[in-house]
Amino acid sequence: MIKLFSLKQQKKDEESAGGNRTGAGGKKASAAQLRIQKDINELNLPKTCEINFPDDDDLLNFRLIISPDEGFYKGGKFVFSFKVGQGYPHDPPKVKCETMVYHPNIDLEGNVCLNILREDWKPVLTINSIIYGLQYLFLEPNPEDPLNKEAAEVLQTNRRLFEQNVHRSLRADTSAPPTSRGV
Repeated sequence: MIKLFSLKQQKKDEESAGGNRTGAGGKKASAAQLRIQKDINELNLPKTCEINFPDDDDLLNFRLIISPDEGFYKGGKFVFSFKVGQGYPHDPPKVKCETMVYHPNIDLEGNVCLNILREDWKPVLTINSIIYGLQYLFLEPNPEDPLNKEAAEVLQTNRRLFEQNVHRSLRADTSAPPTSRGV
């Protein structure tokens, strides 16, 4: 796991060193870097989630792993990539699901339909807000605002078939390309 220092301690250390807030390599940290540092320091992950930083020096790109412990997706493991742009927190991060899943709010390319990643984004929202929103999609899929229209229709008309399709997708070979999958 990554070792994160509190923003307050970092600022205190820099002030005592007589410097400005800087990022790796001595460059001045951007507003996005400062805000993501704050968001990560304040993370309160649910027990079903874990966060992974492939590069410990790059807080703007990371992965979230959600392992639901209830609902249709119980027992699954879903990986999401987060790419936080320089416009953050004014622009939402780009979030993609890297795990193939049969879900009304996630399409075959991994795009995620979550209102706070689109029209309802506000700069006061945090990474924690997004994580809880993604987790909620696995507890309560929303067929009213689908990216995968077929999955949404099945969820609305035949919950048992929907559940069977979800279980089939959880057992599917994740190395196969989406078009060769049976779901």
